[in-house]
Amino acid sequence: QVHLVESGGGLVQPGGSLRLSCAASGFTFSSVAMSWYRQVPGKEPELVAAIFHTHSNATYADSVEGRFAISRDNAKDTVYLQMNALEPEDTAVYYCVALSLWGPNIRAHRPSPYWGQGTQVTVSS
Repeated sequence: QVHLVESGGGLVQPGGSLRLSCAASGFTFSSVAMSWYRQVPGKEPELVAAIFHTHSNATYADSVEGRFAISRDNAKDTVYLQMNALEPEDTAVYYCVALSLWGPNIRAHRPSPYWGQGTQVTVSS
Protein backbone atom coordinates (compact mmCIF):
# COMPACT_ATOMS: atom_id res chain seq x y z
CA GLN A 1 0.00 0.00 0.00
CA VAL A 2 1.37 3.37 -1.04
CA HIS A 3 1.91 5.95 1.68
CA LEU A 4 3.20 9.49 1.33
CA VAL A 5 3.57 11.45 4.56
CA GLU A 6 4.50 15.12 4.51
CA SER A 7 5.98 17.11 7.38
CA GLY A 8 7.63 20.47 7.99
CA GLY A 9 4.83 22.92 7.32
CA GLY A 10 3.96 25.79 9.62
CA LEU A 11 3.77 29.54 10.05
CA VAL A 12 6.65 31.67 8.80
CA GLN A 13 7.18 35.38 8.25
CA PRO A 14 7.64 36.80 4.76
CA GLY A 15 11.22 36.31 3.62
CA GLY A 16 11.64 33.26 5.82
CA SER A 17 12.37 29.64 4.94
CA LEU A 18 10.83 26.23 5.47
CA ARG A 19 11.84 22.74 4.49
CA LEU A 20 9.17 20.19 3.71
CA SER A 21 9.82 16.46 3.82
CA CYS A 22 7.86 13.56 2.38
CA ALA A 23 8.49 9.99 3.49
CA ALA A 24 7.38 7.40 0.95
CA SER A 25 6.60 3.71 1.34
CA GLY A 26 4.81 0.93 -0.48
CA PHE A 27 6.49 1.32 -3.87
CA THR A 28 9.94 1.44 -5.45
CA PHE A 29 10.68 5.06 -4.67
CA SER A 30 13.91 5.20 -6.67
CA SER A 31 12.01 4.37 -9.88
CA VAL A 32 9.37 7.10 -9.61
CA ALA A 33 9.50 10.81 -10.38
CA MET A 34 8.19 12.87 -7.47
CA SER A 35 6.65 16.28 -7.12
CA TRP A 36 5.18 18.90 -4.85
CA TYR A 37 1.81 20.46 -5.56
CA ARG A 38 0.11 23.21 -3.62
CA GLN A 39 -3.51 24.22 -3.35
CA VAL A 40 -5.41 27.18 -1.97
CA PRO A 41 -9.16 27.07 -1.30
CA GLY A 42 -11.26 27.45 -4.42
CA LYS A 43 -8.40 26.82 -6.84
CA GLU A 44 -6.99 23.84 -8.69
CA PRO A 45 -3.77 22.28 -7.36
CA GLU A 46 -0.62 23.86 -8.79
CA LEU A 47 2.50 21.83 -9.56
CA VAL A 48 5.39 23.81 -8.13
CA ALA A 49 8.37 21.45 -8.36
CA ALA A 50 9.23 18.01 -9.72
CA ILE A 51 12.29 15.78 -9.72
CA PHE A 52 13.14 12.86 -11.95
CA HIS A 53 13.68 9.49 -10.31
CA THR A 54 17.45 9.66 -10.80
CA HIS A 55 17.38 13.21 -9.31
CA SER A 56 19.35 14.38 -12.31
CA ASN A 57 16.62 16.71 -13.49
CA ALA A 58 14.35 19.07 -11.58
CA THR A 59 11.71 21.45 -12.92
CA TYR A 60 9.92 24.38 -11.29
CA ALA A 61 6.91 26.57 -11.80
CA ASP A 62 7.78 30.13 -12.77
CA SER A 63 6.24 31.35 -9.52
CA VAL A 64 8.88 29.58 -7.39
CA GLU A 65 11.89 29.38 -9.73
CA GLY A 66 15.01 30.55 -7.91
CA ARG A 67 13.37 30.40 -4.46
CA PHE A 68 12.41 26.73 -4.06
CA ALA A 69 14.60 23.66 -4.45
CA ILE A 70 13.39 20.07 -4.71
CA SER A 71 15.69 17.18 -3.82
CA ARG A 72 15.45 13.51 -2.99
CA ASP A 73 17.31 10.86 -1.05
CA ASN A 74 16.61 7.51 -2.67
CA ALA A 75 18.36 5.70 0.18
CA LYS A 76 15.81 7.16 2.62
CA ASP A 77 12.77 7.09 0.28
CA THR A 78 12.29 10.77 0.98
CA VAL A 79 11.72 13.87 -1.13
CA TYR A 80 12.27 17.41 0.12
CA LEU A 81 11.20 20.92 -0.78
CA GLN A 82 13.42 23.73 0.46
CA MET A 83 11.47 26.97 0.33
CA ASN A 84 13.32 30.28 0.68
CA ALA A 85 12.29 33.93 0.39
CA LEU A 86 8.73 32.93 1.15
CA GLU A 87 5.94 35.29 0.17
CA PRO A 88 2.34 35.52 1.42
CA GLU A 89 1.29 34.19 -2.00
CA ASP A 90 3.06 30.91 -1.13
CA THR A 91 0.45 30.23 1.56
CA ALA A 92 -1.24 26.93 0.68
CA VAL A 93 -1.55 23.27 1.54
CA TYR A 94 1.45 21.49 0.06
CA TYR A 95 1.12 17.91 -1.19
CA CYS A 96 3.74 15.32 -2.02
CA VAL A 97 2.69 13.50 -5.20
CA ALA A 98 4.11 10.64 -7.21
CA LEU A 99 4.13 11.43 -10.93
CA SER A 100 2.74 9.05 -13.55
CA LEU A 101 4.27 10.94 -16.49
CA TRP A 102 7.45 12.97 -16.81
CA GLY A 103 6.83 15.36 -19.69
CA PRO A 104 9.16 17.64 -21.68
CA ASN A 105 8.37 20.51 -19.31
CA ILE A 106 6.63 21.05 -15.99
CA ARG A 107 3.29 21.75 -17.64
CA ALA A 108 3.37 18.31 -19.27
CA HIS A 109 4.00 16.32 -16.07
CA ARG A 110 1.02 14.26 -14.85
CA PRO A 111 0.22 13.20 -11.27
CA SER A 112 -0.53 9.66 -10.23
CA PRO A 113 -3.44 8.90 -7.87
CA TYR A 114 -0.94 8.79 -4.99
CA TRP A 115 -0.97 11.96 -2.93
CA GLY A 116 0.03 12.66 0.66
CA GLN A 117 -2.36 14.13 3.19
CA GLY A 118 -0.88 17.62 2.80
CA THR A 119 0.86 20.05 5.12
CA GLN A 120 -0.19 23.66 5.66
CA VAL A 121 2.28 26.44 4.92
CA THR A 122 1.26 29.92 6.06
CA VAL A 123 3.37 32.97 5.25
CA SER A 124 2.27 35.93 7.30
CA SER A 125 3.64 38.64 9.53
